[in-house]
Amino acid sequence: MNQLVGFGALTIGFTASVCGFIGSIYGVVTSRKSVMRLMYQWSFLVAAAAVVAFVVMEIALFQRDFTLDYVRTVGSSTTPALFNFAALWSSLEGSLLLWILMIGIFMALTALKYRSRRTDPVFGWAMAIMFLVSAFFFALVVGPANPFVSSPIPEGFVDGAGPNPLLQNHILVAFHPPFLYIGYVGFTVPFAFGI
Repeated sequence: MNQLVGFGALTIGFTASVCGFIGSIYGVVTSRKSVMRLMYQWSFLVAAAAVVAFVVMEIALFQRDFTLDYVRTVGSSTTPALFNFAALWSSLEGSLLLWILMIGIFMALTALKYRSRRTDPVFGWAMAIMFLVSAFFFALVVGPANPFVSSPIPEGFVDGAGPNPLLQNHILVAFHPPFLYIGYVGFTVPFAFGI
């Protein structure tokens, strides 16, 4: 179930990002205000899809759903709760989930802040850039870095290795990567407006 819901959310997020990108450009180029107003809804759909995918992976980690390859790689039944939570970003696929969560939230907050200027071409181009960045990262997690790949539990499998050894023994592991990503992903907003 985690695999279906998680991958479904990623697919919806990718589709919403691509539609938002195309719609933003089409709306700005043709000056169609009705199309430009849709960017607002697309950004919230991207954010919602990212939140669902992130939450489903956290649930899978806490349920020790070892049918997911990612949980088998970074999860463990002996890992304490805090480090189990942080295990999500202890490998590439999970880090990308955190990345799309941040970009989705920043996009939705930007759309919310500028909701009175939804038909402004500058806002439209900025949203197009943010949708393009979002589509790129969603394409990674839908394709080559999919964290929701599922396979039968191998015979003789007892327990996963747990998170990366550097992430298994310090409380700051729960704060450092998310705050770092807030900084990295946060710069997408001024970058989009600058472009």
